[in-house]
Amino acid sequence: MGLAFTVRPSGVDETPRPGEAPAALVERLAREKAAAARPGPGEVAIAADTEVVVDGAILGKPLDDEDAARMLRLLAGREHEVLTGVAVLSGDDGRIAAGVERTRVAVAPMTEREIAWYVSTGEPRDKAGAYGIHGFFAIFASAVSGNYANVVGLPQPLLYRLAGELGVDLLAPK
Repeated sequence: MGLAFTVRPSGVDETPRPGEAPAALVERLAREKAAAARPGPGEVAIAADTEVVVDGAILGKPLDDEDAARMLRLLAGREHEVLTGVAVLSGDDGRIAAGVERTRVAVAPMTEREIAWYVSTGEPRDKAGAYGIHGFFAIFASAVSGNYANVVGLPQPLLYRLAGELGVDLLAPK
């Protein structure tokens, strides 16, 4: 989007709370990450959290290659949902706007050979649900219903709307 930014890792514990719904989790984490950035006057914190959900279960980042293969087996040949919570926090007045974007992704059936190949690329290691739709995994993503950028990581239309709610003009020259 052409925005000038500084990355400030939040250190927020991303563990779901007992009984916490996936949508509530991603929005809570986005809010906590934005608050942890502690934006000063004239600054805006933008934070997000993305999770992959199948059968109501959250698939976070895989622990190792074996876990990545397990997740891919769960996703292969079916649809799942990608949820991203986004929060925008004004450093001027402390107001926050937050929301959740939902996108459905259909994955083609995958053989054990295809799963092993994809895991061997290393791409699944740091990705929620063990895949990156914008990388090698694109050959297995058979359909996307909703905002594609949400699956990549940041749903810009939601970000733009939330910033606007706070009076932040993301189209202004930076």
